[in-house]
Amino acid sequence: MAEYTFDDLSVVMGTYNEAEAIETVLDDIDRVTDGRAEVVCVDGSDDATPEIAREHGARVIEQEPRGYGYAVKEALESASRPLIITTDCDDTYPMDAIPRFIELVNDGYDVVSGDRLYRGGEAMPTTNLIGNELFALAGSLLMGDRVHDTTTGMRAYREEVIRNIEWTENTGLSAELLLRPLGRGYDVYEEPIAYAERAGETKLDPLAGGYAIAKSIVKVSLQEQVR
Repeated sequence: MAEYTFDDLSVVMGTYNEAEAIETVLDDIDRVTDGRAEVVCVDGSDDATPEIAREHGARVIEQEPRGYGYAVKEALESASRPLIITTDCDDTYPMDAIPRFIELVNDGYDVVSGDRLYRGGEAMPTTNLIGNELFALAGSLLMGDRVHDTTTGMRAYREEVIRNIEWTENTGLSAELLLRPLGRGYDVYEEPIAYAERAGETKLDPLAGGYAIAKSIVKVSLQEQVR
């Protein structure tokens, strides 16, 4: 099997009012991949985010804001290359990890998932940190397979993983994107990554968002168990 390079890579993200951070994220992707990666942003912003993205070479697909999952699902399905990496556009994820993710896929993994909690998640608000640890515990118990970070936004996927699974969740899509491949027998590896304090304000209500994610973890895990 031929090894993936930056020329085979699509980096995709949903963007919503991230004008403070997106330029840095796109510059980092360009630097790390020598400008060879395709970048796809599905955007519902009412600030300058889409204009900044286009100026930095991203393909921008405009979409009415309907939530995290709808935007990321559209971005994943719009990627045109055989290796896809998701990220958030708030400058919390290390684009310098992209070569390592590609290396791990070339080693044989189907999904490489960035584990923000391995190093303690110091930059994460305490409520979010506790919630994410509980999500991982619930996912591990329900799936019968130890997972450490169910809601990370940075993962690499072979294209066939994305194309072969029907994705159904919105707020809980980040968890679904880990749990369904696990349930289908794909080789999944969690790679520890650094995690930085976000630029700009979070868009997720911690209580409503946490409930939606927890509900998705239970729903998706049970569906995968009875397949």
